[in-house]
Amino acid sequence: MPDTHENGASTAPPGASRRTVLSWGGAGLALGAAAAGGAVALSRTDEETVPAADSGSAVPFHGAHQAGIATAVQDRLHFAAFDVKTTDRAELIQLLKDWTRAAERMTAGHEVGEGAYGGLPEAPPDDTGEALGLQPSRLTLTLGFGPTLFDGRFGLKDRRPGALVDLPRFPGDNLDPARSGGDLCVQACADDPQVAVHAIRNLARIGFGKVAVRWSQLGFGKTSSTTPDAQTPRNLFGFKDGTRNIAGTETERLDRHVWVSGRDAEGAASWMDGGSYLVARRIRMNVETWDRTPLAEQEDIFGRDKKEGAPVGKAKEHDEPFLKAMKPDAHVRLAHPDTNGGATLLRRGYSFTDGTDGLGRLEAGLFFLAYQRDVRTGFIPVQTSLARADVLNEYIQHVGSALFAVPPGVHDEDDWWGRALFS
Repeated sequence: MPDTHENGASTAPPGASRRTVLSWGGAGLALGAAAAGGAVALSRTDEETVPAADSGSAVPFHGAHQAGIATAVQDRLHFAAFDVKTTDRAELIQLLKDWTRAAERMTAGHEVGEGAYGGLPEAPPDDTGEALGLQPSRLTLTLGFGPTLFDGRFGLKDRRPGALVDLPRFPGDNLDPARSGGDLCVQACADDPQVAVHAIRNLARIGFGKVAVRWSQLGFGKTSSTTPDAQTPRNLFGFKDGTRNIAGTETERLDRHVWVSGRDAEGAASWMDGGSYLVARRIRMNVETWDRTPLAEQEDIFGRDKKEGAPVGKAKEHDEPFLKAMKPDAHVRLAHPDTNGGATLLRRGYSFTDGTDGLGRLEAGLFFLAYQRDVRTGFIPVQTSLARADVLNEYIQHVGSALFAVPPGVHDEDDWWGRALFS
């Protein structure tokens, strides 16, 4: 749970349906929001100003980078990793094209294909229908390629980027293979959980026979924000999380820590120029044990106070921490960039609860999502530091893990997810 540190949105009337939302406001509004970066406040025709994060509107799908990374973090998540079942390269390429067209429609608030009804009675409808009448809810769909996709099945072995490494096994890991890895991933974020689930369900339906869901995770209660001046969310331990996270408007920090540049993506990896690398970790939190821990000890473990989120010895959450004032094994001290050679991550994690474990304990925790320019200088050094000495490890355990290369954005209606990789 490291404490480390695109696209915009158009607005729509509160009652706008998924079918009509894009007709309101025009293309100029969407383009203006995209240029501003996704966390800006947008104006309606009646001069009322609505923050993009609160508008329930559509986030533009096309752009230099995929939406769902630096975009203002939505409230809900449905994340799915897929195994590719076909061995036909052309069939995989067609699937990526079909997924792209479906993603364009769903993020814009439209049904997939010909819709959920009105077609041939003898054929299944093109859309499953559970999002009919709902707003776009700032749905973003972000696709990534796992290391196993480059195993030779599709002629991609020589195009695997050096940064798409096999993550080391960290001390304390108890990884479930059934909740780890994957050839492909799709991260669906939205403010309405039904919109996010609808998106993953339809992509899985389109991919039937070509891909199969390997594992998936629902998330709620975002644990990090990319929106400047927004209230910092809290994790299930009750502490503010992601105080130092990169904001979607911090262009320089995004370029330095998140986006892969041309000099990073040379030769066989040139297709990653403008992309990023995503680490997904399912972290089980032993909330019952934590809930019996004294407050002073909880605050020592994190290195921040629970009410304000201020670092030890400081008054405000965003005061610069004095790391030496914290205990040597405090979470914030070990996760801080100054402890890890400047390593900085953009976090988009979510809390989860998946029932109970059969012993009366909540199956709860953090679904950690972090984007970075290179995991070798990002997640790996940070997690190495935490796994070795973080006192918080007494209350958490990493039980699932995956790494994906997230290609650059889809530039226009003729482009598709991963086109440069297969070119």
